Amino acid sequence: MAGPAPAARPTLRSVAVQDELVATLDATGVEYELVPCDPALADTAAFCEAYGYAIEDSANTILVVGKADPPRYVACVVLAHTRLDVNKVVRKRLQTRKASFAGADDTERLTGMTIGGVTPFGLPAAVPVWVDARVMTRDTIVLGGASRDRKVLASPRILTATGATVIEGLALDPS
Repeated sequence: MAGPAPAARPTLRSVAVQDELVATLDATGVEYELVPCDPALADTAAFCEAYGYAIEDSANTILVVGKADPPRYVACVVLAHTRLDVNKVVRKRLQTRKASFAGADDTERLTGMTIGGVTPFGLPAAVPVWVDARVMTRDTIVLGGASRDRKVLASPRILTATGATVIEGLALDPS
């Protein structure tokens, strides 16, 4: 079986995003590695299978919108094998009557990132980052790299080093 196809040639935009990502990660003082990947394999399950990472070490960054005027956004980081508790924990913390996953278009408009590459690093200041406490129990985690052609491999301490808030019970066990 042939290995994954090489990552696409970087565009000027992706180079600028990577430069910003590297500057943000470097400022944490936490060691990390940027892992290149085939953009077609950026979705969590495909990435883990193709590159040999455990799904339990993969952390997804999910943008949530609280229905308010104006809308309230938050980026939530949860282990890939868990489910984000949008309807209870996130909605209550946002103090809104309704909350839902932000759509792909809203995610890209707000963050400049596409689904499969969303990272908690370098988000607009108005978007807080909430991390499920279980993420912090892992030795190393794999996160989106601000583009579908890379991932970030690091200690979960990198999240709190950028000001993320750790929340117990943000995610539920899979059903």
